[in-house]
Amino acid sequence: MEKLPELGKIHPEFFDRVIYPRLGAKDKNVIIGPRHGVDYGVVKIGDTCLAFSTDPFFIVPAYGFSRAAWFAFHIICSDVAVSGLKPRYLTVDLNLPPEITEAQLTEMWESVHREAEKYNISIITGHTARYAGCNYPMVGGATAIAQGTEAELRGPHRVKIGDQIIITKGPAIETTGLLAISFPEKFQAAFGADFQKKAQDVFFQMSVMDDCAVAREFPGVRVMHDATECGIWGGLYEMARAGKYGIKVEQDLIVKQEVIIKTCEHFQIDPFATISEGTLIAVVDPKEAGELVSAFTKNNILSSIVGEVTGQEDGLKITAGNHAFNLEHPKTDPYWAITEKLARLI
Repeated sequence: MEKLPELGKIHPEFFDRVIYPRLGAKDKNVIIGPRHGVDYGVVKIGDTCLAFSTDPFFIVPAYGFSRAAWFAFHIICSDVAVSGLKPRYLTVDLNLPPEITEAQLTEMWESVHREAEKYNISIITGHTARYAGCNYPMVGGATAIAQGTEAELRGPHRVKIGDQIIITKGPAIETTGLLAISFPEKFQAAFGADFQKKAQDVFFQMSVMDDCAVAREFPGVRVMHDATECGIWGGLYEMARAGKYGIKVEQDLIVKQEVIIKTCEHFQIDPFATISEGTLIAVVDPKEAGELVSAFTKNNILSSIVGEVTGQEDGLKITAGNHAFNLEHPKTDPYWAITEKLARLI
């Protein structure tokens, strides 16, 4: 029997062959179902659209329980925020390891509550227990729900040729933030304590909740995607596939943060192909693209226009300086290999 690919998300080919042909009963109220490049599913009930997204509840004690819970909340809620609808509800299933203490669980849950209050999200149901065999970091799962009208819904069906592509924050956000917290001594040895602190602070950029709140005010935003697994290249590839369009992107126009680029160079990671929770990729009506970049700037969010949508027959074209290439899906994210390597060296 063929072995599954390396750690991380399963490659799209497996989903096409095994998962997507087997999705249970068909229902006309499902207006956006599972597909590559779309972080959410949508059900229409009467005049109301509900967007859903489910993710692991991801807790790494080494981050600190408050910070780890912040990350878990934003991973889950960011995936419905990109629908263009407003995140409203959250369900949480906690299957906790036996060794978690009351103080740790309290610290974790207070962080979830604090973020939910900040974004006006209600926690409506869940399950909380400790079980033998449950281990960090995957200590359960959660579903976020966003609510709005069909007119407010963004998706690949709205994209038009000539639309512009905007990217926020730049590549390798999550890779940098997590590595700096997980392996601080490696950063300090290579760059010093000040650099390690700057890299660690990238952690709190790992959310598109604020990016999406800005973008929701612009009706010309067609579709949004959080560049998680396989980063910007994976995100652009999946979005184009979902919308059945081509793209033309200039790599040099993508905003970059110096601390991130230095981190990736040191660890020999392609910044554009590695996990980048917090990097929003948005396709926007060209009439509103400049205004949206200005709005991001006013909200202290780095962003830039990096390219445009073309016809599907034109393919996925990336220009980097004098070099041009056809974009392919990275398939495996280099983050997982480097974390395994660094963990062995501790």
